[in-house]
Amino acid sequence: MSLSIGKYEIFHKVVELGSLTKASAALNLSQSGVSHAISSLEKEMGFSLLSRNKAGIKLTVNGERMLLYIRDILYLNEKMRQEAGEINGLEIGTVRLGTFSSVSAVWLPGILKKFVEQYPHIKVEIMEGKQEELSQWVLQGAVDFSFLVLPCAENIEFLHLKRESFYAVVPNTHFLSKEGFIHFEAFKQERLILQNSTREKIVKLFKGKKLYPDVAYHLEDEQAILSMVKNEMGVAILPEITLHSIPEGVKILPMEAGEESASLGIGSLTLKHLPPAAEKFIAAATLWLNEHY
Repeated sequence: MSLSIGKYEIFHKVVELGSLTKASAALNLSQSGVSHAISSLEKEMGFSLLSRNKAGIKLTVNGERMLLYIRDILYLNEKMRQEAGEINGLEIGTVRLGTFSSVSAVWLPGILKKFVEQYPHIKVEIMEGKQEELSQWVLQGAVDFSFLVLPCAENIEFLHLKRESFYAVVPNTHFLSKEGFIHFEAFKQERLILQNSTREKIVKLFKGKKLYPDVAYHLEDEQAILSMVKNEMGVAILPEITLHSIPEGVKILPMEAGEESASLGIGSLTLKHLPPAAEKFIAAATLWLNEHY
């Protein structure tokens, strides 16, 4: 069997984007060329990798099995290419990272600016999603690493970057808005709105204090949570990084001092054997955070 890296890359991009058309645009290839590459790969493998219907494309059972190996091959090929560049004194490669909205808004612009200035020939691919998606992308090898909030999925190695204090978010009209800081006990009779990524941590903190508040809503988007608070649908507890854009009509108050914080960092399948470009990005991110926080 003569299987080329190029066909693997096309197959992987089709699976990633879920469409032959989108993959052809992303790879700057004709759709017929992408289709031919997939057909050729399936012929060489001896079985179908994708099923096609009106809803789009879907991996076959055999395709799912082969995708695991193809991701490993592409990862090692990229790592080898970058290592060869290092030997030749070149700083090249691609960083594939996962992130979530708060990091994208608050950290990523500064980190990217610093990284691009230092390594202009290294490409950065960004995938933004929810915490569950980010962990899955790490486990599946779709990204080299991802910004995450603890706790994350098992089998993910975690590098702590920053501890984020929790803050209470209440409407300006709420009686708690006049307080200097908030004790957890103050939420006993309140309807809570929590963010999915930190809900488990906050509920555990309440249980540790033998408190069981009413969690009325839980969703991921911090701006939606802030809007719900503004409209007096409840009060929220959010980590500091999510409070970068505060609407009128809400008050931000610090929580009581102690262990009430969230750990933000970087998660990867292996932090010790990342491609050189990914290692450089993590180093740049760590340095930028040390300089600005």
